[in-house]
Amino acid sequence: MVTMTDSTGDRIVAAATTEFSQHGIAGARIERIARAARTSKERVYAYYRSKDALYRFVAARELAAIAEATRLDPTDLPGYAGRIHDYFVAHPERLRLMNWGQLEVTSDAPQPDDPFQLSIRRKIDQLRAAQQAGDLDPAWDPIDILVFVNQIAMSWAAQPHVGLDSTEDRASFLAARRAAIVAAVQRLFPAVNSVPTPEEH
Repeated sequence: MVTMTDSTGDRIVAAATTEFSQHGIAGARIERIARAARTSKERVYAYYRSKDALYRFVAARELAAIAEATRLDPTDLPGYAGRIHDYFVAHPERLRLMNWGQLEVTSDAPQPDDPFQLSIRRKIDQLRAAQQAGDLDPAWDPIDILVFVNQIAMSWAAQPHVGLDSTEDRASFLAARRAAIVAAVQRLFPAVNSVPTPEEH
């Protein structure tokens, strides 16, 4: 297992993160990862038994970083959606890394240690607990809440320039898209103690 104090392991993970983001799992090459990490293929395989195992480690690490940066708060899903938007607009390479995994890691029976499934289960548990506490509408299935909020939140991350006029300021354009995302999620899943809009009075 790689530790954060192991510089060779850190270089392998950093190189693999870039490689998987650019080429996906099938297109990634251990030779390139080893070269970028200034080590050998044999050393990479000494840390990770396969390319898939290396991707799973990288994906789990990235998912943990995303969770830390975006902080799911079931009582404020509009705010959570805004943070997801901000994160992936700022880090498009990490969105690609996650998308490659969803495209290429296909199985009728997901593995129990699959990082995506583990992340989803943790968030579903948080949402269900909020429903039980009366902080979130119990009429929704938690998995639907999670998928709908994530899809709305990431709707502009993969296409930040669509509709952007050549004379328009990009920062202002993205701010407007973010506001639309937050408003859309607020309509579906209002934040606890949120202030009603004039139309809701």
